[in-house]
Amino acid sequence: MPRFAANLTMMYTEHDFLDRFAAASADGFEAVEYLFPYEYSAAVLRSLLDDHGLRQVLFNAPAGTWESGERGLAALPGREQEARSGIDQALEYAAALGCPRVHVMAGLVPQAEQAKCRGTYVANLAWAAERAATMGVEIMIEPINSRDMPGYFLTSQADAHAVVQEVGAANLKVQLDLYHCQIVEGDLTATLRRDIPTGRVGHLQVAGVPDRHEPDLGELNARYLFDIIDELGFEGWIGCEYRPLSGTSEGLGWLNDLRGHSA
Repeated sequence: MPRFAANLTMMYTEHDFLDRFAAASADGFEAVEYLFPYEYSAAVLRSLLDDHGLRQVLFNAPAGTWESGERGLAALPGREQEARSGIDQALEYAAALGCPRVHVMAGLVPQAEQAKCRGTYVANLAWAAERAATMGVEIMIEPINSRDMPGYFLTSQADAHAVVQEVGAANLKVQLDLYHCQIVEGDLTATLRRDIPTGRVGHLQVAGVPDRHEPDLGELNARYLFDIIDELGFEGWIGCEYRPLSGTSEGLGWLNDLRGHSA
């Protein structure tokens, strides 16, 4: 059975953020991810992880002024210093939390500036990967669909893998979100079979399509996809990055069924 991490940004929102760790643990999760840790001290977060027997498996580097609509800095010319300072901050948190991977968001880029921004993106990722390698941390990049995030620089799996290959760093990996991938290009089974064996996929995420609720709601056959992931021997984590339709715990029937099936 694949290993699932609760996404505490989207799940358990019926609780205050710091109470979500206990709620996830009570539901049997052994790992968590979320967007950003920086509102809280690393010591507070580490204490919550330890108290509830949880592992931190992913979070994002600072992504600019999120409240104003920014969605990353790595591909934005002229923002290199800010992007790299944020990556350093993320790596400090990763060390304190024992987190093995950090997602670096590219940012929103006008279509006409894509080519110019690619060089900035590659240079920043090469710098980040070199910095992270000394700490045993992987840098993640994630294609995001343009319906949810119009103008995001990276949208396709092929482009993400091309960037990883161009940078050539062993610790630069693709974060394959099955929700985004289904919306952009579909053909998830073929994508999993093609890309996981390359070793370039470091983290998976899942949500139902089209409404981003539980994985078993909507057009995806989640059980089938999880079987494929198992068959391929993926040893990483699958982040449950979805918005529960009602209560988080009440919507975990899909996961409890999987646990019972694998028992």
